[in-house]
Amino acid sequence: MMRRAVLILSAALVAPGVWAAGGYAVPYDFSPDLGNEASLQRGASLFMNYCSGCHSLQYLRYQRMTDDLGIPEEMVQENLIFSNVPNHERIHTGLPDESSKWFGKAPPDLTLVARSRGADWLYSFLRTYYLDDSRPTGVNNVVFSNTAMPHVLAPLQGYQAESAHDDGDGGHGGAPEFELVQAGSMSEDQYEQAVADITNFLVYAGEPAKMVRYGMGVKVILFLAVFTLLAWLLKREFWRDVH
Repeated sequence: MMRRAVLILSAALVAPGVWAAGGYAVPYDFSPDLGNEASLQRGASLFMNYCSGCHSLQYLRYQRMTDDLGIPEEMVQENLIFSNVPNHERIHTGLPDESSKWFGKAPPDLTLVARSRGADWLYSFLRTYYLDDSRPTGVNNVVFSNTAMPHVLAPLQGYQAESAHDDGDGGHGGAPEFELVQAGSMSEDQYEQAVADITNFLVYAGEPAKMVRYGMGVKVILFLAVFTLLAWLLKREFWRDVH
């Protein structure tokens, strides 16, 4: 997959659960599934190809991602590392240091974005871009009004406009309504899955230790189950003569 050069500029993000400009709360719920390895792998690929040109994950190393997500090291080297760095390096953006002069502010690191803003916010943000001629990038966002970040996933989703029938209350459980103006390479369901994969991956990136805890938790439960059975058998043996 070819790496797409993107120009991403993000400023302060609104917190999940609050009302965004335009009359909408964060419209979509998202439940991370860190046990879905295939989703995490797809999310890693999408992030590295569409987001890492401007956004870093400076608290995550390629090697950690390789080990946790079950991606062969040679595949990471060939398809997910776009600079001449070893696998144990942290995931840095390809932008030079002077990028802050180009944009006025350097694009932020996204390692902790899912923890600080919430998975619901991130998932909703990536789904609610719409055309807006008044904005320099030609698009706006329902969740993050007047965002300076362009719609970098437009090649996948296409471009959508706010529905003329949307009165600001949302047509589906408070969610905004859109009309597809220009189709992308994905269907609506495919794009929703792609956004879910990216969100899932960024939830993982914010706390990779969760993967270790989940694996350890299963082992602890199995140990306690076996220990409980042995304790019960031992108790029955001790008290057999008494009864």
